[in-house]
Amino acid sequence: MSKSPHEILNSVFGYQDFRPPQGEVIETVTSGRDALVLMPTGGGKSLCYQVPALSSPGTAIVVSPLIALMQDQVAALRQLGVAAAFLNSSLSAEQSREVIRQLHAGELDLLYLAPERLMTPAALERLAGLPINLIAIDEAHCVSQWGHDFRPEYIRLGELADHFPTVPRIALTATADEATREEIVNRLRLTNARRFVSGFDRPNIRYRISQGSGGSRDRLLRFIREEHANDAGIVYCLSRKKVEQTADWLEKQGLVALPYHAGLSAEHRRTVQERFLAEEGVIVVATIAFGMGIDKPDVRFVAHLNLPKSIEAYYQETGRAGRDGLPADAWMDYGLQDVLTLRQMMAGSEADERIKRIERAKLDAMLGLTEETRCRRQSLLGYFGETLAEPCGNCDNCLEPPETWDATEAAQKALSCIHRTGQRFGVNYLVSVLRGEADDRMRRFGHDQISTFGIGGELSATGWRGLFRQLIARGLIAVDAEGHGGLHLDPSARAVLHGEETLHLRPEKKRTAGRRGAKPGSAPVPTEDEPLWDSLRAHRKRLSEEQGIPPYMVFSDATLKHMLEIRPTQLDEMAAVSGVGEHKLEKYGEGFLRILQAHAG
Repeated sequence: MSKSPHEILNSVFGYQDFRPPQGEVIETVTSGRDALVLMPTGGGKSLCYQVPALSSPGTAIVVSPLIALMQDQVAALRQLGVAAAFLNSSLSAEQSREVIRQLHAGELDLLYLAPERLMTPAALERLAGLPINLIAIDEAHCVSQWGHDFRPEYIRLGELADHFPTVPRIALTATADEATREEIVNRLRLTNARRFVSGFDRPNIRYRISQGSGGSRDRLLRFIREEHANDAGIVYCLSRKKVEQTADWLEKQGLVALPYHAGLSAEHRRTVQERFLAEEGVIVVATIAFGMGIDKPDVRFVAHLNLPKSIEAYYQETGRAGRDGLPADAWMDYGLQDVLTLRQMMAGSEADERIKRIERAKLDAMLGLTEETRCRRQSLLGYFGETLAEPCGNCDNCLEPPETWDATEAAQKALSCIHRTGQRFGVNYLVSVLRGEADDRMRRFGHDQISTFGIGGELSATGWRGLFRQLIARGLIAVDAEGHGGLHLDPSARAVLHGEETLHLRPEKKRTAGRRGAKPGSAPVPTEDEPLWDSLRAHRKRLSEEQGIPPYMVFSDATLKHMLEIRPTQLDEMAAVSGVGEHKLEKYGEGFLRILQAHAG
C-alpha cells in the first residue's frame, strides 16, 4: 500500500511538515496537473518532485543540466534509501545497461537525465512504453536566452508535451523574473500549469556591499579570518587571471583556496568540485562558470571581488550561501573599474543593439543596488516585484546606516527633466539637458529651450548619472529596456516631485569596505556545547570518509544543531530530530546516540 505524501516526508526525509507551498505543489502534480515552481535556493524545491515520485506507482524522470548535480542528488537520495539513478557519460557501458535494466524492471523511483540524452529518439521510444509518473525539469531558467546559464538543449523539452500527454510536468527554478517566467512557460509549453511563486527572500543571508579603491584582497582575508575561519565559501571574480591570482594569494595566507574557471581542464574542475563537496573549510575562487548544481548546504559565505553584471546574477550567486537555513554572508567589495570593464564587454559583444540595451539596463540596476541607502533586502526584493514591509535588520545599510545627503531638490530637477522631455530619453541625454550641453539633436527637439535646460550645474555628469541610478533603484523612475533605454516616471515619483516627500541618497564618492554590524556566525553553538558539537561533527566526518560521500549527506549542520538542542537519549527520540528519516535512523542513530550519551550530564 502506497504512503501519503506527508507519510513519505516524515518516514523518508525526516521532516514533520511541508513548508508552504510544497504541499500545494505536490497535490497539484499528483492530481495530474502541470506546475511551474519558483522557490528560493534552499527553499526545498527538490521535495516538490521527489515526494510525488515516491507516492505514485512508476518512475519519475528528472531533467538536470549537469553531471555533478545528478550525481550529488542521486547520492543524497540513496542515503535516504530511495531507489534513484542517473544516465550520463560518467557511466561505463556496463553501468548504463544496469540502470536501463533497473528502469525496465520497475526498480527505480527516480531517473535523472540530461536534456540531450532524454530528447534522443532512442530514449523517448524506450520511456514511451514505461509507467512514467512525473517529469520534473530542474533549473528551468536554463531555457531563457537572457541568462548566462542558457542551455539550447532545454528549448526542445517543450516536445515532451507531445510524447507524454498524460504525464504531469513540473518546472522548477530559483532564478526567474517575470519575463523569464513567461519564457519558461512558452518554451516548455506549460500554458495551463499552475504557478507557484513563493518569494525571493533569503532572510538568513546578510547582504554587505562596499566600493573600494584597492586592497580588496586584504579586506576579504580579514572578513574570512574574523568571521568565517574554517568555513566553506565561494569567492567570485570577473576574470580567469584574477581567479588564479586570488586563489594563489589566499593559499599563501594559509587558507585552502582552489581556483575554478572554464579554462581549466575538465578533470581539474571535477577535482575542485569533489573537494569542495567532500571536505570542510574549502574556499573555491571562481568565475561564474562555478555554481549551478552545487548542492552544498553549508556554504557559509559568498564573496564578490568584482561587480556582477546584473541583479539576477548577484541573486543567483549569493543564493549559494546558507542553503541549510543557518546564518550566512553575501559580501562584496568592488571597484569602479569593474563598471568600465563590464560596459566594455557589453559594447564589444556581437549581440544586437536591443539585447545590449537590456544588458546595460540590468547593469545600471545592479549599480543602483550598490548605491542604495535604504535596506538592501527591500531593494533586492523590489527588483523582483516583491515587497518587504519593514527593513530587514540584516544588511549593512540596516546595521550601519550610510552617510547620505538631502537629494530632494536635485531629484525634483531630474524627474522634471524626464517629464518635460517626453519620458522617452536615456540617462546621458537627460544629463546633457540638465547641464546645458546642447547639440544639434537637442536643438532639433527644442529641449535647449525648456525650463530644465542648464539647471543642473551643482552636480557633475558622474554625479547626475549616480543620482539617476539611485532613482531607478528606488523605483521612482523606470527604464524602457525593451525600447531604447528611455526613462519614464513611476506614479510614486509624484510625491517627491511635488515636495511632499524628502529624499536622502548616498553621495557620489569612493567608499572603503569594512566590517558591517555583528558577526552573523557560522552555525554558532553556546560555548559550553562546543565539545559535543565538535564530537558530533567529527563522527559525521568519519562516516562520510568511510562511504566516500560529503559530510552533509550523512546529516546537515542544521540536523546536528537540532540534535544538540533536543538531546535525544533513545532511538524514538532521535526520530524526532529534523532530517532523520527511517533509513538514516537505522543506519546512523545508534552511533550518534552514543556520542550524545557520552556528553550527557
